[in-house]
Parts: sequence; C-alpha cells; structure tokens
Amino acid sequence: MFSANDLLESLRSLAPPSIRGFAIALSGGADSCALMAAMIQLRPTLSGYGLRAIHVNHGLQPAAPEFVARCEVLCDRFMLPLIVVNPVIRLTPGRSVEEVAREARYAALGQELRSGECLITAHHEQDQAETFLLQALRGAGVKGLSAMPGRRPLGVGWHLRPLLHVKRAELRAFGSAMHVLELRDSMNEDLRFDRSYLRHAIWPTLESRWPAAAAVLCRSAAHLAQAAHVLAASVCRDLVAARDGNALSIPLMRRLAPQRQLEVLRAFAEEAGIRPPASPKLHEALRQMLQAGVDRMPAIFWSEHALRRYRDRMYLTPANIEPLVPRDWDFRADAVCELGTGLGHLAVRAQAGGLDPARLPAVLQIRPRRGGETIKQDPHAPTRSVRHLCQGRGIVPWMRDSIPFLHADNMLVAVADLWSDARFRCGSAQAGVAFVWESAPPIL
Repeated sequence: MFSANDLLESLRSLAPPSIRGFAIALSGGADSCALMAAMIQLRPTLSGYGLRAIHVNHGLQPAAPEFVARCEVLCDRFMLPLIVVNPVIRLTPGRSVEEVAREARYAALGQELRSGECLITAHHEQDQAETFLLQALRGAGVKGLSAMPGRRPLGVGWHLRPLLHVKRAELRAFGSAMHVLELRDSMNEDLRFDRSYLRHAIWPTLESRWPAAAAVLCRSAAHLAQAAHVLAASVCRDLVAARDGNALSIPLMRRLAPQRQLEVLRAFAEEAGIRPPASPKLHEALRQMLQAGVDRMPAIFWSEHALRRYRDRMYLTPANIEPLVPRDWDFRADAVCELGTGLGHLAVRAQAGGLDPARLPAVLQIRPRRGGETIKQDPHAPTRSVRHLCQGRGIVPWMRDSIPFLHADNMLVAVADLWSDARFRCGSAQAGVAFVWESAPPIL
C-alpha cells in the first residue's frame, strides 16, 4: 500500500540538487488532496524546504468557488500557505476546452513558481495509462506516446510527478485514511471530454479484461520515453547541422533523409516554443519549402505562426507581421522611441563620426517604407535605392514594411541602424549620434 515514505523516495529520485521548496498543485479533488496529506506527513523530514499549495481556479464550472473554499479549509487545517491563481481562459475554434484549460493552468503555475521550487502534481499510474491511450488515439509519435515525464522544467523551477508508479486505488485509500475528503468535479464525469469518456466508458471494460492494463501501458510509455531520448539526441545533432543563423538552410536540409528532415523541422518549431502543425500539414510545408524554386517565397500558415522561405533559408515567423505605425520622435527629449508590439525600439547613442545633431530637425518622422526611397551612403558615391540595398543585404521581404525609416521633413536620414545618409553625418573626429534599433525582430 502507498505511504508517505513511497512519496519521499520518489521525490529524492526526481528532485534536482538545487531544490529550495515544494508547491503542491491542489485542485480539491481526491488525488491532489491525498498528495497534500502525504506531504504534510513528510513536513518534519522536509523541514529545510519551503512547502505551500497552489490552486488554479479556471472558473469554468459553477462549483469553482466551492473548490476554492475547500482548498482554503484544508490548508487552514494543516497550516499550509495557499495561493489561488485565476488564469484567463480564451477558447479558440478547433481547440478543446480540456486542452486550452490545461495550457492556461500550467502557464499560470509556471508564472507562480519561485526559483528552485518544484511543483508537484498527483498524476498516478492510471493517469499515465490514460495519457498513453489518448496520445495513441491522436496518432502521436514516439514523444507523445512517452506520455508524462516524471520531471520537466517549468518556469524558473521544476514540475515533478512523483506518483506515476502509484495505483489510483492505493492513493485514494491513503487520502481516505487521512480524512481529506474531496469534492466531486463534475467536469471529470462529463463524457463530452475525451479523458472522462475514456475513464468512465472505456477503462472499466478494458481493466475487466486486462486487470494489469495500467501497469502494462505505463511500462510501454517508459520504453518509448527511452527511445524518445535517444531520438531527441540524434535530432538535436541534425538541427545544429542544418542551422543557418536563425533559420534552416535549404541545401543542408536536403542532405538529410526525408524522415530526418521532418523531425528537424518539428524540433526547430518546438525549440522556438511553437507547437508544430499536425503531421500532414508539416509534410506539406516541408515539401513546399524544399521543392520551390530559388525565386519563390512559399509560406505555410497554422494557428498564429507561419513557415516561410526566402532564397535558400526557411524561417518561423508570426502569421501576421505587425506593420510599423508612423510616429514623430523628438530624440533630444526622449532617448528611446517605442515602435510597437514586437518591433522593439529606437535609441539614440553618442557616436564619433555619426549623424550631426546640428543638421537634424527637432523632430524626426518615423514611418514605414513607401517605395522608391534612396539614400546616399558615401559623399563621393551615387545615391542607392533602399530596395536594392535590402535585397543585397538579404533582408527578408515580410519584414521590410516593419523597418523604421527616419525622415527629416521629406529627406531620408537613416533606415533603422542599417544605413544612414552621408549628407547628415559629421566628420569622423566629431561628436555625433547614432540611432540603434534595439530588441528588433529578426530581419535577416
């Protein structure tokens, strides 16, 4: 039978050496209440570490206030600090309530975690087996079929699942013996949700035929987790080899076998914190990127993201690029000019041989390109088309409308910190200024 000592052994194997404390994810349900009771028993042993509880109130059901109140009562009983967080749930077409709520929950928990603190959740053996089956029914690959890891980074701390080897009946028997009665979550019994349907409509029949189903499926998930680890190391090497700055090199990608290309593209997205599209769309995206002629610029869109090609490189970008909104800037009064969401800001810096403040008006106009702009980079050279300069520099086309052009009345002074006009510069030994584009989005 499960005991607090089982939890202690599991925590010792999972927790990193730098651990400073534990935060219990307390929902008010049977499993999290049992986990809390076990941690309370271990409090004397873990006296050198902080211990608190966090409750996430999704606000998705009428009983939500009752769960908050139940958690408050339990934490008062055990003199355990409790934090209640209230994430904003934004439902979007094509995504389930379960998925959106889960993402919002972990985002809120990650923000709440302190440095070196471990969030511990009460996921047990049957939860792991259910996750394996749900991933299989979604057509997941090796990583998805690995189900839930025992430890993963979260925010500035860690997320631990120390009960994945514990049977649900044993965990709940422990909670009952500790008199931590839970509230029933109606959403956990709603058969419209995939996990609830699996748990209540499918699992009893499955377990009646195969009593050890949970343990066996968890063992399969563990085998696949080992395989995923080996695969991830191989994909990481391929990703490093195929990189070209902040993009992927088309010629280098073509050297890889087709399946390796797909895994590298998936890893490229995940590294950027972007959920890749479903495999069929990922296949199509890869086909278009690799087969398009060098003069073509295909783009594949999904969710809020896009995969784009320019010349011999492929990039991950937002689906919608923010255009630059025109504005005026008194650079003598304000050292920084914000350019808008995701576009960074311009800052003025002292620079010998830079732009001559005496030749600049009190207020500069910042606006996006209009087409046809020219600039004289050298006093002894002809003016150049900014369009040709962008092409020569390799600036990606989808960002060209977001680059700040600085004007003095109707004359172009500078294009961000890429080029400046020699007619506004001072001598090489004179004190001048430079405009620097900081926190800029990738443009090359």
